[in-house]
Amino acid sequence: MTETLRLLEDRLLQPGERGSASDVSELLADDFVEFGSSGRIFDKKQIVKALRSAGKIQRSISDFKAEALAPGVILVTYIAVQYEPNGQEKYSLRSSAGNWSRINGK
Repeated sequence: MTETLRLLEDRLLQPGERGSASDVSELLADDFVEFGSSGRIFDKKQIVKALRSAGKIQRSISDFKAEALAPGVILVTYIAVQYEPNGQEKYSLRSSAGNWSRINGK
């Protein structure tokens, strides 16, 4: 399960996936909520719209962990590394929590 969750989180970081509204919509639950570093809260519709114009910056994951909090409820934490065109790297702490489940067999 941990590797599957890592692959799903990684898909959301890839430029091709981020730029595709249908791909992002497929990966996020309808009740998805994101708390941004600014303190703002974003819903699925806002994230799908924002990611379409996010650009082609490459990202990767390090220090990935998945911890069961209750049956079917998993907390995922990791460091996202963003590779800037000037060669610099930016790091951000990420987390996802929820009842991870397949919808329509996906």
